[in-house]
Amino acid sequence: MRVFAGLGNPGEKYAGNRHNIGFMAVDAIASEHGFGPWRARFQASVAEGRLGSQKVLLVKPQTYMNNSGQSLGEIARYFKLTSADLTVFHDELDLAPGKVRVRTGGGHAGHNGLRSIQAHLGADYTRVRLGIGHPGDKAKVSGYVLHDFAKADYRDWLTPLLEAIGKAAPKLADGDAAGFMNRVALDTAPAKPARPTGPAPGDGAAPAEREAPASPFDRLAGLFRRD
Repeated sequence: MRVFAGLGNPGEKYAGNRHNIGFMAVDAIASEHGFGPWRARFQASVAEGRLGSQKVLLVKPQTYMNNSGQSLGEIARYFKLTSADLTVFHDELDLAPGKVRVRTGGGHAGHNGLRSIQAHLGADYTRVRLGIGHPGDKAKVSGYVLHDFAKADYRDWLTPLLEAIGKAAPKLADGDAAGFMNRVALDTAPAKPARPTGPAPGDGAAPAEREAPASPFDRLAGLFRRD
């Protein structure tokens, strides 16, 4: 069994925060693939289902971001899983909004949710880093991640990103991280402008209505034409 965990903070107050994009991602997967109802277990909200050939448990820890590892450690002990069975979706300041990168292992880079997970399970789990951009000043980070996404974010990139993650999730469950990233990138790429279908300007085509200029003989004949 695979565990897909989205990181965030519980409660309506935090639902639209940038810090909660991990919750949003697993919600999108549950919706796209018809997972069972969310239930309260393991200090978390969990939903069971399948992605391709894999049985997957979706998890939204309810311990608040800084203690995410408590819930995931309890799940790992109950199902006798290791960190290699865990994939974590989380916000990433160092990626532009809408960008997605997948990696296994590494440090927590100051992310308190990842710090907690590593304290309980070690570092050898898969991280799906979801770009939210950086406020440009380290002192503004806390307020930035705990602020809601703007309406323009939903329109311009967030909703398409979440839909793409939902559709591509089976590739991730099967261990195809590169295929997952490629599918998400393709599904969120801006549409190319349509190419014109008519004749290009200056291609030599003349309007059908244009009349040929009058000859000198025609102009002379016109002088003697009677009304």
